[in-house]
Amino acid sequence: MLLATAGWAQQTSQLITPYERSGGRQTATYAEIIDYYGRLDRQFEQAKLIEIGKTDVGKPLHLFLLAADKVFTARPDRVTLLINNGIHPGEPEGIDACMMLARDLLLANKLPKHVLVAIVPVLNVDGALNRGLSRVNQNGPELYGFRGNARNLNLNRDFIKADAENTRAFQAMFQRLKPQVFVDNHTSNGADYQYVVTYFATQKDKLHPDVSGYMTRTFQPDLDRMLAGAGFPTAPYVNHPKDTPESGLLGFNDSPRYSTGYAALFNCFGFTLETHMWKDYPARVKGSYAFDEAVLRLCERDARTILANKQRADAAVSRQTTFDLNYRLDRNRVDSVTFLGYEAGYKPSEVSGLQRLYYDRTRPFTKRIPYLNTFVPDLRLTRPQAYLIPQGWQEVVTLLRRNGVPVQRLTRDTLMQVSAYYLDEYKTSPRPYEGHYLHTGVKVRTETVTLPFYMGDYLIPANGPTNRYLIETLEPQAADSFFAWNFFDSILDQKEYFSDYIFEDTAAELLRTDPVLRQKLTEKRAADKAFAENANAQLEFIYRQTPYFEKTFNRYPVYRLEAARP
Repeated sequence: MLLATAGWAQQTSQLITPYERSGGRQTATYAEIIDYYGRLDRQFEQAKLIEIGKTDVGKPLHLFLLAADKVFTARPDRVTLLINNGIHPGEPEGIDACMMLARDLLLANKLPKHVLVAIVPVLNVDGALNRGLSRVNQNGPELYGFRGNARNLNLNRDFIKADAENTRAFQAMFQRLKPQVFVDNHTSNGADYQYVVTYFATQKDKLHPDVSGYMTRTFQPDLDRMLAGAGFPTAPYVNHPKDTPESGLLGFNDSPRYSTGYAALFNCFGFTLETHMWKDYPARVKGSYAFDEAVLRLCERDARTILANKQRADAAVSRQTTFDLNYRLDRNRVDSVTFLGYEAGYKPSEVSGLQRLYYDRTRPFTKRIPYLNTFVPDLRLTRPQAYLIPQGWQEVVTLLRRNGVPVQRLTRDTLMQVSAYYLDEYKTSPRPYEGHYLHTGVKVRTETVTLPFYMGDYLIPANGPTNRYLIETLEPQAADSFFAWNFFDSILDQKEYFSDYIFEDTAAELLRTDPVLRQKLTEKRAADKAFAENANAQLEFIYRQTPYFEKTFNRYPVYRLEAARP
């Protein structure tokens, strides 16, 4: 830390945080958090607290800015570091750590000259107000907030669909700031081990090589050394395939629904800090403070490099023609890391009488264990010159605009030749997930069609730094596309049908006059016994070959303009 907390207490008792006042037993309430940042704003010209939007609970969402030069806007000559707190208010260490870090930077007059520090005091205001006990194994504080927001949404799954007002405000703020580096403060659970601080970085394999190479070869090694020097040795986020960490650690696939995955769509590299919930609360707060401060110092030290990497990545994405999607862990690429753990064993459960896992803290160990953190794509797509979206899909266009995507509107009715996707296969979750029934396993066929588009429909050029966001959201096969999140489900509903007793005569006439259709039906019967024994299925087969069958059924209503616009 910048100075001993006790020293600050003697000098400025009015700026002691609720956490410090409680002796490390309590985390600040929402009202205390905003009041505290408001006092910093009033006392220091280098600090500014602003409202950036609404939340689902009706309270405003705030952003706290620190600027040595008192200019509180993003600039191309300095790094913007965005630190997010309280996305899960039951994991509040970052909330208390950032309050102290902001104060200490201001009191010591040690604000970085080349970094704009932007702190979200608490993103899930709703959950912070729902204060109590909900994480049964967590070692303090005495009371804390709840994971879900006012709509019972997990905000760290909301960064594409943006159901919550909180997320919408965050997206708009993110696009104004355009940060180069992002930190999201969390608390981990699961296995027991010696570390207070673990974290995962943005999945390196999906980042632009300049950003990824710097993050993995320079920033992370130096971050780890700085944290070890501060008394907080680190490990990768403890995500293991079997009962205990000795089985190996697996990298985390932070797809765009997550905060760091969302940031990566815009060439911003990020870190999800996970302090360990079984460690005492003061140790976790100190670890969060040390992590955020170390990231800040590295941003200041390497500001020119970070800015240059982001600029090159943005330019490259604007020109990029192919994009990889749907990353999965490559289990054939195995590295190893040194891990500080505890020996584990099994003993009879006092509850069930069956064997249960336990960790023995009297038997610490240091071991090399497997680490798998290479991801490979399952899909590669070529971007179009532009997308066309009919104006009826305003909700999608609103999302694009909020996320910095330039859109144009057609000025007249026109016929245009486009590539259209037809959704041949997809699976839908049988249970809701974050308010949606996710589609997966999407398979499409593409047809070149000429369609009418109307004045006011949207043309979305795919020639800028938001290209990755466009591909990940508008291509239906992408794991977190708008289609996956049910934004286009009405196209999956067939609107017109046939009456079998009347259509029988029409179908018979079609078979008499169309030998190709008759042959298709014969082959289908021969290949599929169930089909051959189902009269209605055969009528449906014929119906789908007729001009009466609706052309819009399962036709994805986002069209690709492959050639230059006439």
